[in-house]
Amino acid sequence: MIGNERVLLGFPPTGGTMDGDVVRYRATDLMTRLLPMPIGEPGGRTTPRLERIVRALGTAGINAKAEPRMDAWLKTHAAFAVPLEQAVHAAGGPVALADDPDAVRGMIRLIRQHLAAMPTPPVPRGFVALQTLPEGLLAVVLRRFLRSSTAAHSGLNSASAASMAELERVAEQMRVYARGR
Repeated sequence: MIGNERVLLGFPPTGGTMDGDVVRYRATDLMTRLLPMPIGEPGGRTTPRLERIVRALGTAGINAKAEPRMDAWLKTHAAFAVPLEQAVHAAGGPVALADDPDAVRGMIRLIRQHLAAMPTPPVPRGFVALQTLPEGLLAVVLRRFLRSSTAAHSGLNSASAASMAELERVAEQMRVYARGR
């Protein structure tokens, strides 16, 4: 066991894809410059170690911030990303999904079910929009995203055995989590 003193939770806003053995990162854009990488202690405390690491990342040019609700942040991300990735893979890619409005609406409904099963409100708060905005408006926005270069370079086009196994494992955890509520 490695222990909490050696673990931090986080999520980088950058995206990339594998090209053989090489990771090709998406070019920095407005989103990656404005959205800081959330990092948090497993228990949610703000510790000197966490503050030191956030400062070190900033010195290295990486926009990061301490996130006290990192566990909820990661669960919120999974509630969104699992249905998105499953729908993309079922459709044959982001653009193919964008071309199927009914599949996008089905994906939105599943995202909403996952968010509703969470014991806490979504983190960050912006994900509340997925629960409250009209489905038709969300479908338009998500279809536009699916056709964007951001989606093309986000890993949504990756269907490696490893990424599919990880997706299935997280999907199973989401199903178990939803059944427990």
